[in-house]
Amino acid sequence: MTRKGYQPKPSVLETIFNLKYEGQAITPQAASQWLNGKMIPRLEKLKTLAIVLNVDLSELVPPNKLQKLQAAELRRIGTPEELRWENIATQQDKALFSHFLDLPEPQRNVVREVIMALYKQHCE
Repeated sequence: MTRKGYQPKPSVLETIFNLKYEGQAITPQAASQWLNGKMIPRLEKLKTLAIVLNVDLSELVPPNKLQKLQAAELRRIGTPEELRWENIATQQDKALFSHFLDLPEPQRNVVREVIMALYKQHCE
C-alpha cells in the first residue's frame, strides 16, 4: 500500500477497497487482519484489491497460495451443471470410461497415449 501512496492503515484499506468492491463491504477489522497477515481474503476480493492497488495478484499472495485459493473458489462455486462431463457424455461414453477404469494401469497409459496422439492429430 505504501508503494502506491496509501497509508497502511485498516481504515484506509477499508475505504479504498469498499469504493471499488461491488459485494458486501469489508469492516476495519477485516482490513486489519489482511494487513497483519492473519487472514487472506477470498479470491474475488483479492482480485479487487489487486485492481485497487494496481498490482498483480502474485504481489499480494505467493503462487502456491494463489493456486489453493483458486481451487477453493472453484469448489465453492462449483461447476455449472451444463459443463459437468456427466451431463454431456453419452451413455456409450460413460460405459467406455467405466471399461477404461477397469483396465490395469499400464494399459490405461497406452489408451491415454493413443487418445492424446489422436487429439493432437485432430487439432493440427
